[in-house]
Amino acid sequence: MAANGKPIRGRFAPTPSGRLHLGNALTALLAWLHIRSAGGEIVLRLEDLDRQRCKPELAGELPGELKWLGLDWDEGPDVGGPHAPYEQSRRTALYERVLDELQRQGRLYPCYCSRADLQAAASAPHGLDAEGPAYPGTCRRLTAAERTERALRKTPSLRFAMDEQANYRFHDGIAGETVFSGASGGDFVVRRADGIVAYQLAVVADDIEMEITDVLRGWDLLDSTPRQLALYEALGSPPPRFAHSPLLLGADGSRLSKRHGAVSLPELRDRFGVRAERLVGFLAWLAGLCDRVEASRPADWIAAFDLASVRRQAVTLPDNWIDLLTGK
Repeated sequence: MAANGKPIRGRFAPTPSGRLHLGNALTALLAWLHIRSAGGEIVLRLEDLDRQRCKPELAGELPGELKWLGLDWDEGPDVGGPHAPYEQSRRTALYERVLDELQRQGRLYPCYCSRADLQAAASAPHGLDAEGPAYPGTCRRLTAAERTERALRKTPSLRFAMDEQANYRFHDGIAGETVFSGASGGDFVVRRADGIVAYQLAVVADDIEMEITDVLRGWDLLDSTPRQLALYEALGSPPPRFAHSPLLLGADGSRLSKRHGAVSLPELRDRFGVRAERLVGFLAWLAGLCDRVEASRPADWIAAFDLASVRRQAVTLPDNWIDLLTGK
């Protein structure tokens, strides 16, 4: 049980814009172990709001890829549950209600800045790695007349006004004690000019409604946390406990991507004959859970799993990683 007496609940929330790769699989495995080792419930949610990037056929394949790895969940698109639907593209009514509440509080304002305006702000001294340069607050200071005039020329996005005097402190289950200034990333978009609700708002609205108590996700989202903490505070909801798993890097030290070769799960399975048990053992070794690669199932790690054992530093794939995966 969580500290408030509620059941421990975690989630996977992949974006179906590409096939699951090693980095996704590492995070999914650790998130699964984190919740299952505490006897908790897991939700599978598809973050498919950006319909231009997301592909329905990939959304249909994701559950199968996770199951091949040996992971399961208690609620999701394929099994249903009390918090359905589990695709963000079908949850827009919830997001509109949350936006209305933030509007009522006076926490949102229209932003008419173009992409060129935002690029010009790239010289700003502060920013968040996950979100780019800090927004300088240009449209926050517009008068009503200026907003009316700009609205004639451009459909605005909506930004959430951060408290620049606040400090957001939290204990990350892997990164440890963490603090961000409210001014470090600037005000952020919660609804784009094309009407698509932004990640920051959707993920908080979903995690509140789905009663998520624990979130383990990739390290690249660590500096998104203060923005989400600000939203939780504005919506009067306690935040979940956060943990951010290490990034997986290619042998050249850059973030793992297609240019590093066959890194998707289907490729590894179909092209190289990698078995799921070997992949799970490899991921456990990369995470720091063991000192050598041994074939195993996710369930084999539940009893001994401890977040304190997970590496804090980024993990670089060794040159012979394919041989380690295939057992050669």
